[in-house]
Amino acid sequence: MDKVSHALSELREMDELAAMDSPVHRLHPLAKLLVTLLYVALVVSVPKYALSRLMIFLLYPAILFSVSGIRIGLCFYKLRIVLPLVCAVGLFNPLLDRKPLLYLGSLAVSGGTVSMLTLLLKGVLALTASFLLVATTHMDAICAALRKLRVPSFIVTLLLLTYRYISLLMEQVAIMSEAYALRAPGQKGVHISAWGSFLGQLFLRSMDRAEELYASMQLRGFRGEFPYAAAAPWRGQDTAFLLTAGAALAVFRAVDVAAVLGRLFT
Repeated sequence: MDKVSHALSELREMDELAAMDSPVHRLHPLAKLLVTLLYVALVVSVPKYALSRLMIFLLYPAILFSVSGIRIGLCFYKLRIVLPLVCAVGLFNPLLDRKPLLYLGSLAVSGGTVSMLTLLLKGVLALTASFLLVATTHMDAICAALRKLRVPSFIVTLLLLTYRYISLLMEQVAIMSEAYALRAPGQKGVHISAWGSFLGQLFLRSMDRAEELYASMQLRGFRGEFPYAAAAPWRGQDTAFLLTAGAALAVFRAVDVAAVLGRLFT
């Protein structure tokens, strides 16, 4: 399987994950979206030197991974391209902030090292929460929840069309790559001399498919906004999840739980 086909199968795998059945999957999309937004906002708001405050936030994704039946390793595999970029964001902090902030025995730890680890953990937690939302909720349901939050329709429509069209674009790339490989046996990848014509043909084929898709959408009554399917009714368990998770996250942000537990056991 070539890289394009492998990437296409991974994209379809996300839809298969969202189609699973678990207590997390059965929660209302709006409840999961609100908790995820709150979680990311609280994680990002943690001060740069408060590394211990972030440790307790690991509990939220750990519980959701366990209840939803999704493997944690799968999350990191799916995010393998983005995670290195997140790790590189605060890479130079130890060089810019060398003032000792704390001591581990005789070892001095600089403020730059702590802020780098804090920034790294923030990025990992935010990406993990976002992955859990997409892996347990169909994109149509997420977009419908965004519209209930009064997000402009053109933004939601653009998000949904982009998500849906990526697979079609990748299918076209796979077809063209296979056709090129048949005409150039033994050659690895597309030669640099053919990049221009390859991208040009891909653009023209994409435009043709886009026009066909838009025409079919208009024939089905599209007038600028999708008639999203009716979501499941809001239930008591959705309210309980929203209130419980929201209250717990607020406590995690207001109180340094890790430090409190450390003082209790030392």
